[in-house]
Amino acid sequence: MATTPTYADQRDEFNAGLVAEAPAELVEGFGRIVAEQAAVDYAARAPKVGDRAPGFTLPDQLGRQVSLASELEQGPVVLIFYRGEWCPYCNLMLRTYGLRAAEFSERGARLVAVSPQTPDNSLTMSEKNGLEFPVLSDERGDVIGAYGLKYDVEGHSRELFEAIGNDLAKVNGEGGWILPALAVFVIDREAIVRFAEVNGDYTQRVEPEEALAALDSLDR
Repeated sequence: MATTPTYADQRDEFNAGLVAEAPAELVEGFGRIVAEQAAVDYAARAPKVGDRAPGFTLPDQLGRQVSLASELEQGPVVLIFYRGEWCPYCNLMLRTYGLRAAEFSERGARLVAVSPQTPDNSLTMSEKNGLEFPVLSDERGDVIGAYGLKYDVEGHSRELFEAIGNDLAKVNGEGGWILPALAVFVIDREAIVRFAEVNGDYTQRVEPEEALAALDSLDR
């Protein structure tokens, strides 16, 4: 049986191509953004293992309202916060999870992804990566804020985004220039956080194996 490549392997391959092809000043600029965000302790602001997960209701990529409570009625939830369909690292991550969706379903778990982008852009993300799980839009960033992950893109970071044509105000609609720190939470059916990994470094992501192991631990 063919194995699914890890997110880290795909990221490293992408980064190698980026270094080889992109202007050095661009690579250095985004390197500074990564370092700055990695230095922020978003985990201190976010829900911890044992905390109750903040509830929410958000539209999915087809405009349907999806609530955390309704998803938990069907099983534990793996809640993923990501930046947007324009982010190559987000595409790699969600595609990797999507390819292993059956393993989450076998455990009775629901995959749910949240970003600040509009439903139309969430639909683009879903179609591009063949995702079969809800991709929710938190345009104002209220839910992202409730999970302690929201920050404003300002200064040289915003200038660099604009220089490469990433206008977050168009992608995010009402939210404008906001982004979430990257995070994965495993939430049990009682809405208690059983696994939490939060990182300001947007190149670092939780592998499906880690989330699956957390789900397996729920039955122990």
